[in-house]
Amino acid sequence: MSSVMPQPDQDAILACTVSRDVQNFDLLIEDMETAMGEAWGDLGFAEALSFFGQPEAKGMEFIALAMDEEDEDNLPLMTEIITQAKARDIRVILIAEDVTPGALHSLLRQGADEFVPYPLPEGELAQAIERIRTPAQAPATAAAPQPNALHAGAQKDGAVIVVHGLAGGTGSTTLAVNLAWELANVEKAGGPSVCLIDLDLQYGSVSTFLDLPRREIIYEMLSDTESLDEEIFGQALLAYEDKMQVLTAPSDMLPLDLITSEDIGRVLDIARNQFDYVVVDMPSTLVQWSETVLTSAHIYFAMLELDMRSAQNTLRFKRALQSEELPIEKVRYVLNRAPKFTDINAKSRVKRMAESLDISIDLQLPDGGKPITQANDHGMPLAESAPKSPLRKEIAKLAVSIHNLRGSESAAA
Repeated sequence: MSSVMPQPDQDAILACTVSRDVQNFDLLIEDMETAMGEAWGDLGFAEALSFFGQPEAKGMEFIALAMDEEDEDNLPLMTEIITQAKARDIRVILIAEDVTPGALHSLLRQGADEFVPYPLPEGELAQAIERIRTPAQAPATAAAPQPNALHAGAQKDGAVIVVHGLAGGTGSTTLAVNLAWELANVEKAGGPSVCLIDLDLQYGSVSTFLDLPRREIIYEMLSDTESLDEEIFGQALLAYEDKMQVLTAPSDMLPLDLITSEDIGRVLDIARNQFDYVVVDMPSTLVQWSETVLTSAHIYFAMLELDMRSAQNTLRFKRALQSEELPIEKVRYVLNRAPKFTDINAKSRVKRMAESLDISIDLQLPDGGKPITQANDHGMPLAESAPKSPLRKEIAKLAVSIHNLRGSESAAA
């Protein structure tokens, strides 16, 4: 390892760690030595910007930008490092410990190629290095997800399943993403077609949870839904693992009133005609087109937690729907991070909250703990990253129940 800027008489340096103090990331040092041998160096944040302008930087493959919560105050500097690296065709692997999702999202949007949480999972850095090297050797058509080709005139009359968080951090996106994935895999072969739609135009995280890019075409599609057809909708979708199609949130933060009820109606109509299941992740805010989504929904999951803010927001949500005479009977209340069966006191609190709000809590999801956050940060469904998680098992049961109910309704029809 070179602990200073590489000198001309040294062996070629192919990578560098960039951090406030690399000794804070001892596992990163070990993994870099394993992956790169002596062909790497270490730079501070300011040193990195200086080094990028030197001739020795021309042979660099990547930098591993390591940061923790103390470095969030220097976010503009991190952004500049990523920008300068990308301008010189140097790949960026972001290593982060206890960094807020907002900061991570900002840096990934600036062009970071890979994200690996710290402490580093076994072999994860080596895999990230392999991934950033592969696109240069693979055919260009294999580097990016391909849009879905839809069939004009299809009339599947798919079921619309909506997930709405009644407070921030209630896990609505986690439920939406994993429910869609479980529905797509509910049968071993020839399973149903599934489309996952992120309608949180400002803070939508579906793309992050599935490690998919956000693209300008989403904004273009939503800006002119009068011209929307199967071809345009298909171009806006991205396939995930060839199992389901995803309409991510736009690449930029947009006003929630940018789109109208008619716009949302057209999007949902095409999606329902093309797919057996349409799973929608809603913003926590009620907007003018929320009525359109609720009216189109077969099931509308409202997510809450066992706390006062969720109770108050649930009461407001319920009153808002009742005042507009909307189909509140479609709403199914879901309690996330529900108490364990043995926690008698907490179970009684759940019962009292339901009674005081005059609602029925139809589904209780267990607290999955840190593996859930790690799965979301890695951009993988729980079925792949934490298959034995109790939360994953409950979502899988829910998917089977929905699919069986859908099958019974089809048979009866």
